[in-house]
Amino acid sequence: MHSPEKSIALIALFAALTAALGLIPQFTMPWGVPITAQSLGVMLAGAVLGAKRGGLSMLLFVGLVALGLPLLAGGRGGLGVFASPTAGFVVGFPIAAFVTGLVMERLRGSIALSAGVAAAIGGVLVLYVFGMVGFYLLTDRTLFAAIGILWVYIPGDLVKVVVTGLILRGLYQARPGAILSRG
Repeated sequence: MHSPEKSIALIALFAALTAALGLIPQFTMPWGVPITAQSLGVMLAGAVLGAKRGGLSMLLFVGLVALGLPLLAGGRGGLGVFASPTAGFVVGFPIAAFVTGLVMERLRGSIALSAGVAAAIGGVLVLYVFGMVGFYLLTDRTLFAAIGILWVYIPGDLVKVVVTGLILRGLYQARPGAILSRG
């Protein structure tokens, strides 16, 4: 069991990690949705911290973005973000991290495989549902078009799933107690 102070520090640390991943240059598709490294932060928060702390870390991140801090890729922040085509992804960060953590808490066996599966379910599937719905609601595209547009992101997100598994395996080998989702 971690002290409340340590939990708060870890929640803040993963919010900061997600912000730092936003500094990696983004690639914007012609229809306006950027490919960024920030969903890796969502995956890692859930996989390392577990459902509750992972979700809270992304809730903190989204709250800071809403307050105007330019923490999203490309230096975006403020309430206007929630009216953009990517709003669904941003809103989905806390739920995606929570689901990633929940899956990670339930799975046993290989830490890398468990983390990869958890990241794929929470950090890709759940995040895509939020992203797709947000894109549909905030653009003039049909729901089918929104689904079609998201397919181009799958290869990059699968790389993030593998990276999540590798990072968790390395962290577990170095400091098994650091994987709070397994605690």
